[in-house]
Amino acid sequence: MKIPTLPLLRVAVALSFLSTLHVHAEERFPVVSLTAGMHVIQAEVAASDAQRQQGLMFREKLGPNSGMVFLFGEPAQVCMWMKNTLLPLSVAFIDARGKIMNIEEMEAQTLTSHCAKGPATYALEMNKGWFAQKNIKPGTTIAGLPKTK
Repeated sequence: MKIPTLPLLRVAVALSFLSTLHVHAEERFPVVSLTAGMHVIQAEVAASDAQRQQGLMFREKLGPNSGMVFLFGEPAQVCMWMKNTLLPLSVAFIDARGKIMNIEEMEAQTLTSHCAKGPATYALEMNKGWFAQKNIKPGTTIAGLPKTK
């Protein structure tokens, strides 16, 4: 008996494609405008556990002044990594008053931990090198951060 392989192959490819779309579908995050000195940032907000876990995973591009702000609720010792994140990013760890404590450079698709140097209430991810290009350093205040619980 001959098994019809071509139709089965087409079905398998279609199912594989559809499951990839589901896994890699980007959740829509709310967006806020932040400022760092004269620089305006359009930041997607990751406030829930699920949103923070997804972060910028699977994104292929990020606008020049776009990023993602992570809200942790209470100041905590937090670390970030780049699992399934296709873009190299810079992350600023920010305290409850909005001051940047430290900025770390992160390579795409790595599991290296990049940690805050103190209790962080927020983390702001931008394209790699964005903070350095804008001369934004630890001690700079980020204005417009959403309130945490």
